[in-house]
This record gives sequence, C-alpha cells and structure tokens, in this order.
Amino acid sequence: MQKTKKIGLIPRMILGILVGILVGLYLPMWFTRITVTFSSIFGAFLNFIIPLMILAFVTKGIADLGEGAGKLLGVTVLLAYMSTLIGGSLSYFMSNAIFPGFISAEQVSAIQSSNEISIDPYFEVPITPFFDVTSAIIFAFMLGISISWLRKTKQGEILYKAVGEFNIIITNVLAKAIVPLLPFFILGNFAKMAKSGSVFAVLSIFWKIFICVIALHLIYVSVLFIISGSYTGKNPFTMLKNQVKGYLTAVGTQSSAATIPVNLQCAENNGVSREIGDFVIPLGATVHMPGSMITITACTFTILTMYDMPHSYGLILRLIAILGIAMVAAPGAPGGAVMSALPFLPVVGISPESTMASLLITLYLTQDSFGTAANISGDTALAVAVDKIYNKNILGKKDWQPNPVKTK
Repeated sequence: MQKTKKIGLIPRMILGILVGILVGLYLPMWFTRITVTFSSIFGAFLNFIIPLMILAFVTKGIADLGEGAGKLLGVTVLLAYMSTLIGGSLSYFMSNAIFPGFISAEQVSAIQSSNEISIDPYFEVPITPFFDVTSAIIFAFMLGISISWLRKTKQGEILYKAVGEFNIIITNVLAKAIVPLLPFFILGNFAKMAKSGSVFAVLSIFWKIFICVIALHLIYVSVLFIISGSYTGKNPFTMLKNQVKGYLTAVGTQSSAATIPVNLQCAENNGVSREIGDFVIPLGATVHMPGSMITITACTFTILTMYDMPHSYGLILRLIAILGIAMVAAPGAPGGAVMSALPFLPVVGISPESTMASLLITLYLTQDSFGTAANISGDTALAVAVDKIYNKNILGKKDWQPNPVKTK
C-alpha cells in the first residue's frame, strides 16, 4: 500500500499566509473573525506553554552541561547582548545615511488613518501562564545550575530524571499540538492584517524604509553565519539554507518563542550538539534580539526625523542599551518587543501616550515578522559558535570536532 506523502511545514506555512491574505481581502468580516478567534485562543495557549517550554529546555540544557554551566551562561548572554547592541548601532547608521532623503511630513497624516478597522475575536479564552517569561528563565538558570552541581548525588539524579521527563512532555506537546497548528495561527494573523489594511497602507508609504530594514536584517544574519561558520569551519551558505524553515516559521508566527521547536531542528541540521541547542536556542529567544533592535532603531529614527526632534547616535545608543535588557520579556507574543520598549521611549523624547508612539507601534508591527525571523536565525548562528566555545575553551577538549552540517 502506497503511503500518502505529507505536505512539509514550509509549504503549509506559505499556504497559510496566502490563504490568510485572500480571506482578509475577499471573504466577509464574520469569516475573518472566525480565523482571528482561533488565532487568539491559540496565542493564549502559546503564552501558557512558552514559560514551560523555556523551563523544560533551558533547565535540562544547563543540567546536561554539568561542568562549566555557569561560564557557558555568561558567555552566551554576553555574546547575545553584544550582538543586539551591534545590530541596533548598524541600524542607526543606515537610517542616518538613507532615511532623511525620502521622509515627508505628508506621510504622517496618511499613516495615522491606516488602521481604522478593529477586528476582534468573537470570544477569548483566558489562559494565564503559571509565571512570566522572565521568571521562567531565572528559575531555569537556578534550577539547571543547581542540578548540574548535584548530579553526582542521589537527590540530584532524581531531580535530573524528573527534569528529563518534563522535557519529554513539553517536546510532545510541541510536536503534536503546537507545530501542526502553526499554519492556522499564521492564517489568522495574515487575515486580520489584510482585512484591516494596516499592513498595506503602511507599506505603500514606508516601503523604502521597509526594504532597507529587511535588507539590513538579511545582511546582518548572513554576517553572523559567515563569522560563525569561519570560526567553526562550517559552510555558512549551507547553514543559511538549513535556516530557511526557521526563518519562514518566524515570519508567520511573529514570535521567537513560538518558533523554538522549529529552530531547534535548524540548529541540529547545522551540526549543533543537542545539549548546546537545548540551552542556547530557548535562551537566545529571550535575550538575543538583533532583528527587533534593528527594526525599533530604524522606526524610532524615522519618527524623530519626521517630527524634527534630536536623533544623535549618543541619544539612541542609550535607548538601544536599555532595550537590550528590557526586551528579555518580549518573545512571548507578536509585537512584544515594541510593547516592552514603550516605557523607555521618554529616553529619546517620545511619550508612550503620544501620537508619535502610536505611529511607532504601527510602523514596527508592519515589520515585526521579519525582525523576529532575524532574531531566531541569529540564535542558530550563535549556537554554532557557542558549541565550539563550550567544548574547546570551557571544557578544554583540544581534540573536539564539530558535528557536520546536514546538506539535505
């Protein structure tokens, strides 16, 4: 009996995007609201699972590492933060060189009226997480490092087995519930954007800015893979090809955390060891935000330029440095990064309640998918490099060789 060939995740995601746009453009509002209702419920479920996902993967990842776990944590967080700062700085210099040439005052009033249609779900199911993302990551650090210290004792081994079983539970939830439903979640997101017209209205006015930001995302991610590949002796172009699935997943979900299960597979295909992948990929989803920082910096520069406000590098660097820390709590939901940024906008003279802030949010959300995709792609590049740093420099394995990159 011939087996039916299943459609892969990437084609299903692309199909979800296309169908979502068609639903939003051509089908009645009631149908669009049905898809939005599903996305709302699924999004609430995701927010519930995300802290548990981080707790399961990061705790076991640190516990598996044992020796050098604390050092690995410090190295990974430092590299992630430096990458985020560099991404934001590059975005400022690009914006300063290009944007003033095509920003006009007339565009402000046009964008302010681009999101007039409000599309709400028919109903919502409140699913409150046990704890937030920040609490989960801190608890995972504490628990994982403690278990790694206690591994040689009977109590430590019991805890380690319990964490391993919890990891299996979360992995099964991801494989059997989250990943199969992702295309429908994507469909609802794109139906809502297409029906409201906000995405297309903003793109019609800011398409040049949009193209510049996306180009910088791709350039920066490519550079990260080139550096990581050169450092580990792997082909960066093959690694980039293996990352396409994770990139497209992030474009559709607009959530770094929701892309973790797919990105773990990308890291494995790029030769990252399981213990490093389980540690760096979930951690990177919370602390490594170069794509979001590139987008926020460019959007902030655009607004400040439009309103003829000060926008020096020193001023914006202060915001970048603060947001590199503040956005740790951002990966749970689409648009989380810009929402985390709102309390700190007064640093550059923008009030969170002002029209400028509303305009910034609109512009950012239009490009949020691609910033998220750059974030998670950078996580994989970071994991490839950290794998070698941990084994060569922290554990001192002079004869260690990296796992090969899969070419299929």
